Order: sequence, then C-alpha cells, then structure tokens
Amino acid sequence: MSAQEQADRMLAADVATRALGIVITGVDVGRATATMTVRPDMANGHGICHGGYLFLLADSAFAFACNTRGRATVASGADVEFLVPVTAGDVLVAEAVEVVLRGRSGVYDVTVRRGAQTVAVFRGRSRALVMERPATGD
Repeated sequence: MSAQEQADRMLAADVATRALGIVITGVDVGRATATMTVRPDMANGHGICHGGYLFLLADSAFAFACNTRGRATVASGADVEFLVPVTAGDVLVAEAVEVVLRGRSGVYDVTVRRGAQTVAVFRGRSRALVMERPATGD
C-alpha cells in the first residue's frame, strides 16, 4: 500500500483531525504536510490561538508522516515551542519530516508556518506497535 493510500485510510478514521478542518495536503514516505485555518472558536482568553490547537496540527502532521510504512505507529512523546502568536483567520501549514528511524523508534521534526514565518516547532518521538501473536496452545 502506498504512503498516500495509508494516509487516506488513516484520515477516514481520524475524527479529531477532520473535526478541526485539518487537511492533509501532502504525504510521502517519512513526510507529511497538514493545513489548518484558525477559527475564532480556537482563540484563548488573550485572543490568540490556543497552543493546544497548534500542538494538535503539528501532531497530526507527525502522525501521518510516521504512519507511511504500513506499520501502526503512535507517539511516545513530543515537545513544542510556540514562537509567534497566531490569530483567527491565519492559515497554518505544518510540515513533518522524518529525522531518524531505527527499529520501532523514530524522531520527526515538524515546522508550523504562517506563510513564510515559522510560528512553532515540534519534535515528535514515535514507536511502532507490535501486534500480538496468536496463542500457540503451548
């Protein structure tokens, strides 16, 4: 199955990503791009986008990038740095790129931009799941 087919299948089951209007605009092995327009209901008490939404956008791009090889993969941890505030109406693009993949573990960097300006950076750590083996009866 191609990386795009895997992404399409994953997106069909990803209610959170779809509910926030996040669109997966590109996917290739170890890479993914996601786009989101900040809505007014995403603003915090300071009138800027709540950091949780920026994290979720980056996390979605990360999730799609690390699930391009046909193995169910989840986050084992992530860190984010918010660099510039964003507001309602801003169109954000998150680009996830695989930095290293060794065995079941991977590291991915995600850059979130508004136009040419970087507004957040995210580093995600992934772990491929091991499927349980059927009981042998021994």
